[in-house]
Amino acid sequence: MKNNDALPASVPFPIVGIGASAGGLVALEQFLSNVPLDSGMAFVIVQHLDPHREGMLVELLQRHTSMPIVEATDQAQVEPDHVYVIPPGRDLSVLNGVLHLLEPPEPRGLRLPIDFFFKSLADDRQQNSMGVILSGMGSDGTLGLRAIRHAAGACFVQTPAEAQFDSMPRSAIDAGVADVVAPADELPGKILAYVGRVQLGAPAETEAEVDQKDNGFLDKVILLLRAQTGHDFSLYKKSTISRRIERRMGLHQLARISDYLRYLRENPAESELLFNELLIGVTSFFRDAPVWEQLKAEVIPALLASHPDGAVLRAWSPGCSTGEEAYSLAMIFKEVIEETRPAHRFSLQIFASDLDKDAISTCRAGVYPRSITSDVPPARLNRFFVEDVSGYRVCNEIREMVIFAEQNLIVDPPFTKLDLLSCRNLLIYLESELQAKLIQLFHYSLNPGGFLVLGSAESVGAAAGLFAPLAGKSRIYRRLDAPARVLPMGFPAAFVQTFPRSWAGADAPEHGGVIPAPNLQMLVDRLVLLRYAPAAVLVTDQGDMLYFSGKTGKYLEPAIGKPSLNLFAMAREGLNQALSEAFHRAVRGKTAVDLKNVKVSGDGVSQYVDVAIQPLEDPPGLRGMALIVFKDVAGPSRRKSAKAAADAGDSSARVQELMQELQHSREEAKSTREEMQTSQEELKSTNEELQSTNEELQSTNEELTTSKEEMQSINEELQTVNHELQAKVTELSRTSNDMKNLLDSTEIATLFLDAALNVRRFTAQTTRIIKLIPGDIGRPITDIVTDLTYPEMVQDAHDVLRTLVFRERDVSTAEGHWFKVRTMPYRTQENRIDGLVITFSDITTNKKLEEELRATQARLTALLENSKREGVVDGLS
Repeated sequence: MKNNDALPASVPFPIVGIGASAGGLVALEQFLSNVPLDSGMAFVIVQHLDPHREGMLVELLQRHTSMPIVEATDQAQVEPDHVYVIPPGRDLSVLNGVLHLLEPPEPRGLRLPIDFFFKSLADDRQQNSMGVILSGMGSDGTLGLRAIRHAAGACFVQTPAEAQFDSMPRSAIDAGVADVVAPADELPGKILAYVGRVQLGAPAETEAEVDQKDNGFLDKVILLLRAQTGHDFSLYKKSTISRRIERRMGLHQLARISDYLRYLRENPAESELLFNELLIGVTSFFRDAPVWEQLKAEVIPALLASHPDGAVLRAWSPGCSTGEEAYSLAMIFKEVIEETRPAHRFSLQIFASDLDKDAISTCRAGVYPRSITSDVPPARLNRFFVEDVSGYRVCNEIREMVIFAEQNLIVDPPFTKLDLLSCRNLLIYLESELQAKLIQLFHYSLNPGGFLVLGSAESVGAAAGLFAPLAGKSRIYRRLDAPARVLPMGFPAAFVQTFPRSWAGADAPEHGGVIPAPNLQMLVDRLVLLRYAPAAVLVTDQGDMLYFSGKTGKYLEPAIGKPSLNLFAMAREGLNQALSEAFHRAVRGKTAVDLKNVKVSGDGVSQYVDVAIQPLEDPPGLRGMALIVFKDVAGPSRRKSAKAAADAGDSSARVQELMQELQHSREEAKSTREEMQTSQEELKSTNEELQSTNEELQSTNEELTTSKEEMQSINEELQTVNHELQAKVTELSRTSNDMKNLLDSTEIATLFLDAALNVRRFTAQTTRIIKLIPGDIGRPITDIVTDLTYPEMVQDAHDVLRTLVFRERDVSTAEGHWFKVRTMPYRTQENRIDGLVITFSDITTNKKLEEELRATQARLTALLENSKREGVVDGLS
């Protein structure tokens, strides 16, 4: 191997964790013998060692490398080109490049030192961490590699076929956490090639730095991912995506992002791998213990107390990954119910969703490796899990509380009417704008008084008016009642169409997302509008008022009768007729219309006002509406007669004539005004009736829209439950087939009885002994005809049910056949007795041989006795 592949001295050196069992000595020797002296890296070897035996690993490995190999000591500073070996009986961790030795919680029993060290390495070095799994038994190291991948580090695994013990490498590969799989002697070259392509030790880039050097390649990668996987990552943080891409480039030894872009287009399988890494599915049971303690002590009891008559509570865990958090919540709820024993019935329905279909499959299986013992206390392990050959399986009681579904949180409709929503360590990977919209979405999904649980690095941000934090350091919030329950805008069309726009309120913006917090400019603008701007009102093209600005009471007043917000119904006397004519002219022509010196009467006082009517086209959110602006003006000035002196000479007859004409005109004007007033009142009445009808139609439309949304939500849940049931039916069918083939292959007659000794199931071979047909299922065994000479069968069955101790008897038939009858209790997976299993093994051949042996023995005994008698007679003679 060439030494020029080593890490430059100017770059901080990486620490490589190596996990192997005590039987992995050969793999360790092969690995270290191929590491150059000046690699620039430090290696820490973690093994399963007997705590009471002195370690000899340092002396054995020193023969195969020139690098110094030492046993790790407490608070030892890690140096490059050195190898450190864990001492027996200790756990090892690293912090800021310094090793720390810890006493294990239990000197004996199941210990996972490799997982423990790899997790601390991932926390300490983040994207600069690397883990190696070599030959070993068990699954230790798998969870540690998952933590390293979560931190954007690299994971290297020995080829199982090359390992002396393949359990540890195979466990890592099956869990999908192995980036490179190669023989032990080739892994050092793979690691050095990766280090040479990735800038290890460099600080994480900011979003601005990623944008500056991106040149559009990052967007092209996102477009390819969207085209090949159907999922859009444009709203994820670019720094996170960039780190994952650089990691993939290092593993493929690609120097430029343009090369990776071409590789991505030519290899569709790489899109799936990058997609899975961007999902960052890392979780564990009861992660962050203080959060679960607070949920158990405060949150769940508060939910129970809010429903004194019992209830079916609803919870949602978006981004559930492999399901540990959803199952943890179910276990905590069960513990609270068992400890408090409420008087009424409570149950919890948990909806858990994720974008990763493989993770959802793992959730539904409910089987986890034995390494979960480091996260789950023994009491909970015994209470909620069943051990099998694959590890630990979640018991049916907990499994049935959770429904898993594939869901894109950004696009797909949410689950609603929730009492608890737990979304931890997902928002930190999303842009701040999308985080704010999701917080609003969570507020909408929760019931009043519901609880929101976020990760330790997350918060509700600017939505502090929607949630109130609980006491303590845990990020648990209680939902507050907002003035209007508004859905967040700006989501993709597929999401927005799911919910009626009428729910957003009349003053909700057409586009955009979160309303920013008030600032000085907003406060000053509000003050100017309030004190110095003219009064105005925003109306629809039908005259329905949507928004008031300033004091409009001098021009508008509530109409008598049913409340109405129509402009023409509320206009004061003198303004209504002129305003109606000008408004319709402005709306039809889409041009501004001004009214000058309109006399308005009200409360015994008259005033003059100028009215400006402006139809609106911009912004798009106000298109089709109109703005009415009122401005007080002085009354028209009275004309001063310049010829007052000349008029003084007019005759009194002319004056009298003019007075009569004036009186006649007044009477005509009065009659006209009365007719107009009658017409106006009729129009008002008609308008009020139309307005009332319109409001009733609008209310009916909102109710129908609400019902449609509820039906769609129910349909979503029914589809999810249907998928669950289909998966269970498929699994049950497969299990039934396996059981049938197993029973048929044994050729042993087997009879299954329930606790009442009724026939539950039987194999085909059983019908040769007991006269059974398919229609006998459910009948008592005492009603079935049998060829067995076995009158004690019923008594033996009752004795086995009572004592739980199996019985064996050799029983004959009327035809001379013999069977060994074995009666055993039937145990369920929950260790509950639910009937009996009776097997019939044909021992006829054995019985015949036994009888022949007995006959032969009797014949030989008779011959011997005859020989003895003949000898005695001869002696006497």
